[in-house]
Amino acid sequence: EDGAERTECKAEISLRPDKDIRRVVMCSAKVYFDLLQEREKRKIDDVYLMRIEQLYPFPVASLMKELARFPNADMVWCQEEPRNQGAWSFAEWNIEKTLEKLDVKTKRPRYVGRPASAFTPARTMALHTKELQAFLDAAFEK
Repeated sequence: EDGAERTECKAEISLRPDKDIRRVVMCSAKVYFDLLQEREKRKIDDVYLMRIEQLYPFPVASLMKELARFPNADMVWCQEEPRNQGAWSFAEWNIEKTLEKLDVKTKRPRYVGRPASAFTPARTMALHTKELQAFLDAAFEK
């Protein structure tokens, strides 16, 4: 397996069939658990969360197999790090090239996360919490 594995587990909500999933939120690392908790809290059943464990070499083959299941979904990359840090700059191009090979509605992922910043962490806990809630809201918005 090359890293894009099914990690949609530990959820209490039953998701809709793949064709009815409106959004796939891809991520890596611990932000997956923030997303899972938020999806459960909101009782959202049409957003699939995909945690990509291995970013290099990028798991094109398994990602193609998984993303092909969701032909009508919007594709989103979510990360906790600021936009100019973390995996987005690497993942964006790779996800786009993967989506181009598939018969899916979305051909380019959308970024959801903290805005670009010179600092890795938010300067205060209040700002951290505000930014976290903002990108969780963006990940699940209708």
